[in-house]
Amino acid sequence: MIADIAAAGEFVLREARLIDRARFAFLFGDGTATAVVAALAPYQNEDGGFGNALEPDLRGPSSQTVPVEHAFSILDEIGRFDAGIVGDACDWLSTVATEGGGVPFVLRTVVDGPHAPWWEPTGRASLNPTAGIAGLLHKRGFAHRWLAAATAYCWSALPAAIATLGQDDTISLLRFLDHAPDRPRAEEVFAALGERIRGELVALDPQADGYVKMPLDFAPRPHSLGRRLFDDTTIDAHLVALAARQEDDGGWPITWETPSTAAVSEWRGFHTIRALCTLDAYGRLA
Repeated sequence: MIADIAAAGEFVLREARLIDRARFAFLFGDGTATAVVAALAPYQNEDGGFGNALEPDLRGPSSQTVPVEHAFSILDEIGRFDAGIVGDACDWLSTVATEGGGVPFVLRTVVDGPHAPWWEPTGRASLNPTAGIAGLLHKRGFAHRWLAAATAYCWSALPAAIATLGQDDTISLLRFLDHAPDRPRAEEVFAALGERIRGELVALDPQADGYVKMPLDFAPRPHSLGRRLFDDTTIDAHLVALAARQEDDGGWPITWETPSTAAVSEWRGFHTIRALCTLDAYGRLA
């Protein structure tokens, strides 16, 4: 089964937001990184953080931490880890960090706009998205005072957290472990985390329904740590299934309720590009 990239491109043009249209053009066409950066800019607030529905389930304008991870991931994807954009965002992260250095999953300003019900502020630091953001900064070698504190928080929070981390939390943590400079420590944590992923968190059935995380969610690239958790037969079966999930309109579906009709199209555009990137990384695009 081979994905239809032309149909996916038509879907993105028809349904996706500008940022994802620019990403698709850069990744699979003749678009430029400059165009992606320009499309990302309106999501960044004057305080340096990101909001404005860059994370489609957070519809309000206020800066939130998860959208910062989204923004950094996009900049990493295009090879333009812009010092001004990233530095301003890290400055903002410093202002919302807890005493231990981590940042909360969501801030109380979430009430500024519609949002999915699971975005409930607790005031506590969270490995998701602290770990994912720190991982991207380490990957790009971006020095900032917040990073040292965030890294220390991740290492200190991990021992107690591994047994209770959810699926999305684990994916953020894997991004940290992929790029943390202390490789022996990262390998030690990954060994324990890998057992929990295989035993509790992954859906190995390629036809599993509902909001589940499959092997390719934990191993979106062949060189990622998560790839070690699954044999070639399993990965191959899930690559075939991923391509087969492309719908008649050219896009990939989502499996959860969103807070708005707009968010459905926005998420589908985002996930269509994610699916194509995973298939491409494994050499499954024609």
